[in-house]
This record gives sequence, structure tokens and C-alpha cells, in this order.
Amino acid sequence: MRSGPILGAVLAGGRSSRFGSDKALALLDGKTLLDHAMAGLAPHVADVVLCGREGGLADRPHPDMGPLGGLNAALHHALSHGFIGVLTTGCDMPFYPAELPAALIGDKPAVLQGQQLLGWWPATLAFELDAHLDEENNRSIYGWLERIGARIVEVPGLTLPNINRPEDLAALT
Repeated sequence: MRSGPILGAVLAGGRSSRFGSDKALALLDGKTLLDHAMAGLAPHVADVVLCGREGGLADRPHPDMGPLGGLNAALHHALSHGFIGVLTTGCDMPFYPAELPAALIGDKPAVLQGQQLLGWWPATLAFELDAHLDEENNRSIYGWLERIGARIVEVPGLTLPNINRPEDLAALT
């Protein structure tokens, strides 16, 4: 794999329906989950963008595309700004382990087992994701992973919280 700058993207366009309010703005140790997610990615990438919400990259090709709309926006941004690929995380993932980029980054796209928004996506996938989103499908992340033959990465001993409900957040404090 050739080397070059990597873009970090926090996918934050979800509706937070199980959480009951905008979970990206929920506080953990005095900082929003969104701030935690951006800070967790920052040491591993040349730049971090926010996807799918005001102040960030708009979902592509249009709003309410789910995580793939945010990923598509990040891939096109990466491609047009000279990044070789994108490391992603969700706004509900306040921790980004230091060993994760080395486990994910490679010639093929990859996601952490059980955490499909923690992934590595070569920028060259931008137009294939355009085609995928233009087709008749349910736009699930699982269908996309299958289409592109993504690697599923296991990191022994790594357990990460995923905050979907207020009690998930409360368990971390």
C-alpha cells in the first residue's frame, strides 16, 4: 500500500432514536461524545472531519442516507484533497485505541468486528460507493461491506463501549 496522509471522519448523522436526544452532544467527563470521538481519531490522522451534521460534511448524495452517506462524503473529500484513505468512527464511540489504525489500515477496506463504523476505507472507493447508493438496496453498512469484500478485524482483548442508550453512557461514568 502506498503511503500518504489519512483523513479521519466522525460519522455523526444518526437520529439517536434509542438515546432519546442528540447523543453526539451528550457529556462524558465534561466533554461531548462528539468531542471525544474527534480527539480519539486526531493523533492517527492528518485531519479530522465531521460527517452528517451541521458544521461538517453533508451526507452524499443527500441527507438521511445513514452512515454510508457520511462515509461517502468523507471518501469524496479524501479523494479531492489528496488523502489516501479514511479512518472512521461513530460519534457514539468515545474511545479510539492506539493499536486500532495499525490493525485496520491495509490495501483492502476493513472494519473492527462488532463495530462496523470503526473502519479503514481507501479513498478510491468513493465512486463505487456512489454506484452502491444509487442502486436499489437497503443501504445497510453490512451490504456495503459484503460488496467490497471488507476485512473483519479482531483485536484480542479489545472491548469498546457503544453508546446507544442513556444507560450505556451512565455505565461509563
